[in-house]
Amino acid sequence: MFGLRSIKTEPTQYVIQYQNGTAVREGAGLAFWHFAPSSSLVLVPTASVNDPFIFPLVTSDFQEVTVQGQITYRIAEPRRTAALLNFTLDRKGRYVSEDPQKLSTRVIDRVQVAMRAEVQMLSLKEVLASGEALVAGVAEALRVHPTIEALGLEILGLSLLAVMPKAETAKALEAQAREALLRQADEAIYSRRNAAIEQERTIKENEIATEITLENKRRQVREAQMEAERAVQERQLQIRREEMAGKIALEEQNRDLVTLAATNAKAEADAQAYALTAMMKSFEQADPKVLQALASVGMKPGQLMALAFRDLADNATKIGQLNVSPDLLREILQPQEGKDRAGL
Repeated sequence: MFGLRSIKTEPTQYVIQYQNGTAVREGAGLAFWHFAPSSSLVLVPTASVNDPFIFPLVTSDFQEVTVQGQITYRIAEPRRTAALLNFTLDRKGRYVSEDPQKLSTRVIDRVQVAMRAEVQMLSLKEVLASGEALVAGVAEALRVHPTIEALGLEILGLSLLAVMPKAETAKALEAQAREALLRQADEAIYSRRNAAIEQERTIKENEIATEITLENKRRQVREAQMEAERAVQERQLQIRREEMAGKIALEEQNRDLVTLAATNAKAEADAQAYALTAMMKSFEQADPKVLQALASVGMKPGQLMALAFRDLADNATKIGQLNVSPDLLREILQPQEGKDRAGL
């Protein structure tokens, strides 16, 4: 009525009232009445905005990748933004231009330019493997970019949802990675087999070393046994030599004894022979009867009878018949038998 209108803004909306080209009122979340014919209202939203993006890029090795993500930003300096873009409202509360919708496009363009600059310095594998570094580089480039500063924007966050190569490239990378994994698996198997072979070789070497040690011990034992046997044989040989030397010495003593005994026996025989010779010489002139009588001195009765029978035998040619009674023989033998029994 009469051109008066009211406006009520949210805390996330910055409103500026211009009247005759001069800002007479401004702030966030204001509510006031204004005279529409002479007033212009600028409404700048200060809430955070999430804008998704997806665009193809080319890496340093001329491989195409698709980068998908989103950027979060807000208008931190509404006066600076309103000075560059038209956020004026019409009488119905709508923006009179398309600048508010173009702000997101400008931000996405800056993201694309910064992302392209980062991606073009990296190879395909580096782009796929360096997501965090890529985000950090792009976010820093946006924060210091003159356009972002001139528009009074504040970059709140940047995130990459996906970095996707072409299907053929992805298959090639998968095949390469798969072959690398298979190669690593083969190398692991080879290493395990080599380790097993090495362990077996070590075990066999230890077994051989053990056998060599045992053989050396056995050889030492055999040598010790042989030394002991040789010592025993040498001792036995020495004992036999000593025994033989003792026997030789004994035989020499026996020989000396036999020689001495023979000498003594010879001397004794010579003495006996000399005595007998002397006796025989003394008996040469004697009468045999006298000698016989002398020999019978001290004889026993039996011996005397034997001599008597011998004389009878010597004169057998002169005797016609001789009768010897059993009583005589008993008398001859009885004293002898009694003597033998007495001896028993």
